Amino acid sequence: MSRSAQIERVFRWPVRVYWEDTDAGGIVFYANYLKFFERARTEWLRSLGIGQHRLREECGGIFVVVETHVKYHRPARLDDELLVTANLSELGQASMTILQQVLSKNEQTPASPVELLCTGSIRIGWVNAATLKPAKIPNNILETLKQ
Repeated sequence: MSRSAQIERVFRWPVRVYWEDTDAGGIVFYANYLKFFERARTEWLRSLGIGQHRLREECGGIFVVVETHVKYHRPARLDDELLVTANLSELGQASMTILQQVLSKNEQTPASPVELLCTGSIRIGWVNAATLKPAKIPNNILETLKQ
């Protein structure tokens, strides 16, 4: 996949930080960034017509996270409006890698309206839903992801 194709295909999903997302200091708990990433990936797939529940029923398989790399740059706080991105960077026969970011609007600095809070590289594998053994991603799903 070319670099220009990646830039054009970045999916964005808005998220607001609630009390349940924070620690006692009102800062987003580190593990919750993975939840934000999950929601954005799920909505990205849904925007492509790939519903996770339907995949299990029609294809007999599911996507599972097999590897994560996360880097925390700055904290998100209670009531922040965030933008979570998903960008397909690698697509194989049985897995894919999605690059993700959590961005925050920075209202204190008008010259920099968006601030990078967290980056992640998430590898997703396709498995048989009954056995949880790795399998090949169905061709129709691969073709949709390549578009």
